[in-house]
Amino acid sequence: MISTLLVANRGEIARRVFRTCRAAGIRTVAVHADPDADAPHTREADLAVRLPGATPAETYLRGDLIVRAALAAGADAVHPGYGFLSENAGFARAVLDAGLVWVGPPPEAIEAMASKTRAKELLGIAPLTRVTAADLPVLVKAAAGGGGRGMRVVRRVEELDGALAAARAEAASAFGDGEVFVEPYVEGGRHVEVQILADGHGTVWTLGTRDCSLQRRHQKVIEEAPAPGLRAELVDEISAFAERAARAVSYVGAGTVEFLLDGDTAHFLEMNTRLQVEHPVTEAVFGVDLVALQLRIAEGAALESAPPPARGHAVEARLYAEDPARDWAPQTGTLHRLAVPEGVRLDSGYDDGDTVGVHYDPMLAKVIAHAPTRAEALRTLAGALERATIHGPVTNRDLLVRSLRHDAFTSGRLDTGFYDRHLTALTAPDPDPYAPLAAALADAHGRSRFGGWRNLGSGPQTKRYAVDGEEHEVHYRHTREGLTADGVRVIHADAALVVLEVDGVRRRFAVARYGDRVQVNATALTALPRFPDPVAPLAPGSLVAPMPGTVVRVAEGLAPGVEVKAGEPLLWLEAMKMEHRVTAPVTGTLTALEVAPGRQVAVGTLLAVVRPG
Repeated sequence: MISTLLVANRGEIARRVFRTCRAAGIRTVAVHADPDADAPHTREADLAVRLPGATPAETYLRGDLIVRAALAAGADAVHPGYGFLSENAGFARAVLDAGLVWVGPPPEAIEAMASKTRAKELLGIAPLTRVTAADLPVLVKAAAGGGGRGMRVVRRVEELDGALAAARAEAASAFGDGEVFVEPYVEGGRHVEVQILADGHGTVWTLGTRDCSLQRRHQKVIEEAPAPGLRAELVDEISAFAERAARAVSYVGAGTVEFLLDGDTAHFLEMNTRLQVEHPVTEAVFGVDLVALQLRIAEGAALESAPPPARGHAVEARLYAEDPARDWAPQTGTLHRLAVPEGVRLDSGYDDGDTVGVHYDPMLAKVIAHAPTRAEALRTLAGALERATIHGPVTNRDLLVRSLRHDAFTSGRLDTGFYDRHLTALTAPDPDPYAPLAAALADAHGRSRFGGWRNLGSGPQTKRYAVDGEEHEVHYRHTREGLTADGVRVIHADAALVVLEVDGVRRRFAVARYGDRVQVNATALTALPRFPDPVAPLAPGSLVAPMPGTVVRVAEGLAPGVEVKAGEPLLWLEAMKMEHRVTAPVTGTLTALEVAPGRQVAVGTLLAVVRPG
C-alpha cells in the first residue's frame, strides 16, 4: 500500500492528485521551483522539497532532483501528474530503480508511445519524410510532449525550415527533447480522443470519447464528453483501436489515444501515456476518480471487468490568464479573487492573492459542468463562468462564455478551425455601459456631500475610466437626496455594491478596487487621473514587448540598417512556455535593435524601431 506520495509536478496538476490522496489517507509531498516557494500546491502538501532554480529545465524537468527529493521526504511512490516528465521513460526507470512505486505505465510502454514517430511506426503508420507543394498544408509536431508546444502549421514550402527550427527550440525548452516530425494537416478536422485505463491483470477499459476540437495554437480550450454527433460505428472503431494500441505495448495505468477526424475517417494522432488535463469530463460522465484508480492499479489491484455505465454529458473550459484579442498574449499579475458559483467543479492552481508569473503555462483553472444532456451542460457552464468572480489579470472568460453559446458550437458544428473563423466576433469588446458609473459611485461613497453648510447642492463630479482601451467619462452629483446621475436612479451605493435602476429595471453591481484597477461585475476598468502625466511618445515604428518574457531568438542577419517588410518576423519572445513572434509593423529600415537573445523584458520594453519607407 502507498503511504506517502510525491507528485512530480506543480500547480493545478499537483493539487488535483493531492485531493485524491487526502481522501485516501495518503501523505503528500510537493516539489517546487523557487518561483513556486509559496504556491498553493507547495502550501497544501504535507511535505515540500525545493528544486533550486526557476525554469522548468532547472527544476521540474530534472528527474534526478525529483527522485532525490522523494527519497529525502520518505515517499514510497511518485505520481508524475501530466506534462513535464510524465511521459519520460528514463524518469520512470529512475523512480523504479530507486525502489519507489511508479504511478504510471511501464517505462517500455512510455518509450514505445511517448515518441509520436515511434508510436506510428509501431501501429504501421508512416510519417511524412519529404514535403512538396502537393503535400501542403503540413503540421510540424514535437515527437515528445504535448499541449500545443513544438507545433507549427506550414502552408508554404519556403516556411518549412523556419517552422522546424522554431518547433525544435520550443520542444527542447518544454520537454527536454527537440525531436520533431511532419504530418499532413487536416483542415477543419475534429480532435477526438478515447480514455483508456488498464490494470496489470489484462483488463483494459475504454471510457468513451472526448471532443477537444476548440483549440488555440493547438492547445485545447474547451473539452467535452462524450464527443457529440459521432456515429456509433465510428465510436466502436476508435475505441477498438485504442484498446489494440494499449494491448500492443502491455499498457498499465491511465492513458489517452487521440484521433483527428476528417469527416467519418479517423486518423491516429498519438497515444498520451499519462492522465490528461481534460480527464474531469470523463470522471463526471462515468462517476469515477481516475487518480484513485491509478493509485489502486499501482498498488496491484485489478479493475472490474467493465467500467461503470456512462451518464449524461460533461464539458470543461480552461480559464487562461491571456488576452485572446491580442494574439492570445499571456498576462501576469496578482489574482486577487477567483470563485465560481456552486454546482460546477473548479480545479485551480491558484488561490486568492497569488501571483501569476512568467515561468509557466498561463492556465488559471479548469471549470467543469455535468448535466443530463449536452445542452444543459453547456448552459450550466456558460452561466457559471459568466457569474464567476475573477479579479486580476485579463482572462479568456468572455471568450469561453461566448464560445459555449455560439450557434456553431451548440449545434455540434465544431472543428479545430473554430477560432480561426470566429475569433474576431468572439473577442469584440462589449463592456457594460453602466460599469464606469457604478465604479464612480462606489468611489464616491463616504465622501461628504457638502464642503461645509451650503444652501446650494454641489456641482457635478467627473470621473474617467479606461475600458478595453477606450476612455469613458461619467458624471454624477451629490444632492440632499443622495447621489444622482442623468437618466439613472441610484438605489444604493457603497464601496462594494451599487444598485441602479435603468428604465425601470434594477441592476446590481459588485465593485472591488485594487489600486487604479476597478472590477465591476465582469468588467475590468482602469481609473484615469484627472490630469494625466505627460508621457514621452515613442518614435514611429517602435516595437515594444506585448508581454513579459525572454528574448529567445532574433531573425538571422537582423541589425540596424537592414531592410524589413511589414509582417516579417524580427524576434521571438518566450513567455509562459510558448513562443510569440514580434513582427515588423511596416516596411522600412530597422534603425534600432535594443535586445539580444537571453534578455528578459517587461511589458512595454522597447525592442526595436523600424523607420517606414
